[in-house]
Parts: sequence; C-alpha cells; structure tokens
Amino acid sequence: MRILIAEDDVTSRVVLAGMLRKIGHDVIETVNGAAAWEVLKHPDAPALAILDWMMPELDGLEVVRRVRALPTDQPPYLIMLTAKGAKADIVAGLDGGADDYLAKPFDPGELGARIEVGRRLVEMQSKFLAARDALAHEATHDPLTGVLNRRAILDALARQLSRERRHPEGLAVGICDIDHFKLVNDTYGHTVGDEVLCRFAWTLESNLRPYDYLGRFGGEEFVVITPRIQELDVRTLYQRLLSAIAERPVSTKAGQVPITFSAGVKLWKAGEDVDAMLMAADTALYRAKHEGRNRVCLAEG
Repeated sequence: MRILIAEDDVTSRVVLAGMLRKIGHDVIETVNGAAAWEVLKHPDAPALAILDWMMPELDGLEVVRRVRALPTDQPPYLIMLTAKGAKADIVAGLDGGADDYLAKPFDPGELGARIEVGRRLVEMQSKFLAARDALAHEATHDPLTGVLNRRAILDALARQLSRERRHPEGLAVGICDIDHFKLVNDTYGHTVGDEVLCRFAWTLESNLRPYDYLGRFGGEEFVVITPRIQELDVRTLYQRLLSAIAERPVSTKAGQVPITFSAGVKLWKAGEDVDAMLMAADTALYRAKHEGRNRVCLAEG
C-alpha cells in the first residue's frame, strides 16, 4: 500500500519510513504540512497518511481538516503522530477528522498493527464503492447490450429536454428499429438474435458523439438522444449510422447475418415534452418502415 509520511524530524522520518518499507509498503516522504497537503489533495493520493502533529508551514491537524473538506468518495486513512499525550489533544485530533493516532515514541509492533487496521478499512471502503458502482450500473443499463435501459434513457431525455428549454442549442430523439428482426430469431434462433442486438448496439454507440445517449427501449428498438444538433446534422448522422449497419453483416455463431434498421427522428420544438417527442419519433419510424425500411424519416411539424 502507498503510505505518505509527513514528519519534519529527519531521524523520526527515516526510522518510520524504514519500518514501513520493511513490511512491504511503498512510502512517500514529505518534510512539512504544506508538502503533505500538495500530495494529498490530488485524486491519486496515497490511501493512508501518517501526519506529525507539530510541523512547519501547516500543522498536521490543519492538513487533516483540509483533506476532510475534499469532495471524494474514498478519502485517505489519516493517522496523527504526536508527542501530545493529553486526552484533550487526542480528542481534538480525532474530532478534526483523524482516523487514529500514534504516540511518540512509537512501538514498531503497535505501528504495524495500526497500519494494518487502516489497510483493512481502506480495502473495505474500496470494495463497498465497487459494489455500489456495480449496483448503480446494473440499475441503469440493459443486461444484454450494456447500453442504458428504458428507464435510464427516458431519464436522460427528460434531463436533456429540461436543459434545452433553458439553453436552446438543438435536441433530437430518434427511435431505431432493426428491420425484420423476428425473421432473424426465427431463422437463426434467439442466441444469434442476441448477438445481433449486441453488435447493433455496439455499432450505433461507436458512431455516436461522446455526449450523445443510446438506450434500449425494448426488444429491438433503441433510442438515440443527440443534443446540440440541427436538422442537417441529424440527417448526416443517421445516414452514417444506416451505412455502418448495412455495410457490415454481423458475425455470429451461425455465420454472417446482414441487417438494416429504420429510424424515426424528432427535433425538439418549444412546448413539446418527452411524450410528445417520442410519439412523433415513433410515428416517423412507422413511416420509414412503410416507405421501404433501411432509412430515416424526420417527424413532420
């Protein structure tokens, strides 16, 4: 584990760093509070820090207070190293945000034990955050294709629509539907159908801009949200998507499966809400299907 030591006394710092390196830790040494703060304020700061209470420029308690004020999900574990033995001083350090304290002169066994407690807590916090992020991803993403699920894409559209009302820059929503997808399932089976869905989603996402949104609306229908776009750019974008899909058959276990898709797109106009935009895009999609598929139709009006 990477550990920061902030200690202005050379002898204490060298001894402490030597002990930590001996038990397998990667040590960063600083000589005052200001230098420690410079290291700890960065996102890739060490997961644990040992801070001497009395240091020049910034004392250890002030460093602790600054670190605790940082907006982060994974703050470092902070141990105060102090010659102060009064309970009031210890309480002040813990109240200021320190996780633990170690009195000088420190015992090597106690140092190792307190470092191990810190390591376990840091590891537990990392696992908790990973589990939280996994649950958040699962709640907002389609388990098959990995793109946003229906609820998440509708939430994204509502947010973008609210933003567009305040700062109009152009907003479009498109509904994309794979042509004759039932025939794919009937001919090759649902496993191949799943492969087609995944590749279709991947190809769309690969050809969208970084700030666009893609979500699975249901079955073989996908919703594309494109902020900051005008009608000419909408037509160019969807022609690129149509070509990307039509020109590259999907490689599956059953061989090459050629597919195309149809899309209906609605550009936002003042007064329209989410439901109105989706209804208009859906109507345009049916028109694209009726006109021969493998095409995009913009909603009228």
